[in-house]
Amino acid sequence: MKPITRRQALQLGAVGGLGVAIGGIGLSQTGLPWGGRVADGDLLVEPEVLRSSGGLLQVDLVAARREVTIAGRQVQALTYGGTLPGRTWWVRPGDTIEVQLRNELDTPTNLHTHGLQVSPSGNSDNPFLSIDPGQSFGYRFTLPEDHPSGVCWYHPHRHGSVADQLFGGLYGALIVEDEKMPVSRERVLVVSDISLTAGGQIATASGMDVMMGREGDLLLVNGQHRPHMSARPGERERWRVINACTSRYLRLALPGQRLELLGIDGGQEQAPREVRDVLLAPGNRADLLVSMSAGSGEFQTLGYDRGGMGMGMGMMGGRNLSGAEAIATLTVSGQETSTPDTVPVRSPVLRDLREQPVARRREIAFTMGMGSMMRGGGSMMDLGFDGRTFDIDRVDQRVAAGAVEEWLITNPTPMDHPFHLHVWPMQVIETDGQPVSEQVWRDVVNVPAQGRVRVLIDFARHPGRTVYHCHILDHEDAGMMAIVDVG
Repeated sequence: MKPITRRQALQLGAVGGLGVAIGGIGLSQTGLPWGGRVADGDLLVEPEVLRSSGGLLQVDLVAARREVTIAGRQVQALTYGGTLPGRTWWVRPGDTIEVQLRNELDTPTNLHTHGLQVSPSGNSDNPFLSIDPGQSFGYRFTLPEDHPSGVCWYHPHRHGSVADQLFGGLYGALIVEDEKMPVSRERVLVVSDISLTAGGQIATASGMDVMMGREGDLLLVNGQHRPHMSARPGERERWRVINACTSRYLRLALPGQRLELLGIDGGQEQAPREVRDVLLAPGNRADLLVSMSAGSGEFQTLGYDRGGMGMGMGMMGGRNLSGAEAIATLTVSGQETSTPDTVPVRSPVLRDLREQPVARRREIAFTMGMGSMMRGGGSMMDLGFDGRTFDIDRVDQRVAAGAVEEWLITNPTPMDHPFHLHVWPMQVIETDGQPVSEQVWRDVVNVPAQGRVRVLIDFARHPGRTVYHCHILDHEDAGMMAIVDVG
């Protein structure tokens, strides 16, 4: 293990990002490579569970290419522990997670515990570590005693290869438990997408795919294509849903059933709030209650317009990005059962930062400009923040430990960008000039095209150096990432 260097960061940003040749194999835009027929309809299978014991969760995590079955076909995917997704980790506030990560890939990797409020330094949630092929490294993540409960996840964060490794299958759920809810069943649903060649390999992203943010031909949940779920009328289930797609937005809906939102990311609703649909940008997670009524239907994404490149070149890409699609089917039948007791009201875990003095205000802007390929060089576009692409040797924001800051995140580009800040959650206080009255906490905040979002951030804990970036991971790899140093 060694830290990634500036030269490696620049090289990988070119190779893994917008320097990919336009004429490559690319992701399919006209259908599946084996004629458009896929196997689906199997019963939903949830990943194996690992639970902490005595305040400790120990994990042996092997990142390797393995043969798995996807949509009835044998596929050479990237896996954690030979499965897609990896095992689900269950922990409690105050726990420690010890992970022995072994890299059996042919490229460097590392590990990010997305959503955990833990140290960004040393062998904790450090995005600057680089674990070479054949190497092992021991991570240790210690959760504060008052860590919020919620739905988190883990995935690689080695700059230049994040999108390829996640798209290839490296991801898993990480649940910080709270008090038990009166429900009949709990499900963990990891939604991802993937594109395959006729030979069962992961399809390569073209330069155009990377510019737009690649979306796969197959939409999966727990590694399965359109699996089947069943329940009885009157049952209430708790669904923890993760958007582990590289770029795809999900607008989740379950027509015919009652959906109630418990929280998104680490933000909790005080009481369940009935919703018709829930928008998850890439990296977002939802905690849902589902009250079952007799009938059959689809758990689906309704589609979301996340914009395009424009720029006098048409809406580059031409595909129905983040379009409507079925994720799974649900049949509710059999003898009716009684509904569990009312779900208790929960007290907010995080303090309302609007009551705190603001030490500093900053404005941070997503930027996209004509790249060197257009000027006779190697990349189609220059992506970054405030007119600068990522530089591992440059600190973009220096913050005093203990400060509460207000950040205005602006997006003058023609497409949405999800803004992710590691370690410190963001309280959303304004969207496009409209104040947000309730407490809204996110670690991924979608900033619409031509829009802006204002957030408050408490830097009281976990000093150190980490990153913020676009969670369209092709954009991150291509340079839409920056460094914040708190100390």
